[in-house]
Amino acid sequence: MIQLNFMDLSEEAKERLLLRAKKDVEQEFGIAIEHHAKNGFSNYDEMINTEAQRKLYDYQYVFKV
Repeated sequence: MIQLNFMDLSEEAKERLLLRAKKDVEQEFGIAIEHHAKNGFSNYDEMINTEAQRKLYDYQYVFKV
């Protein structure tokens, strides 16, 4: 669960959330994505970014007003 202040919907907050999602994806799927990228099927960073953006929809957010 991710807690955000209601006023914390800036570009910086979005970037922090995306960085957190990237770290989660790398921990969870990093080896599989790296293997897939090494075999020439895709770009590693591009795949991490795509999966991180998908992961953002899986988080549960709590907004403090």
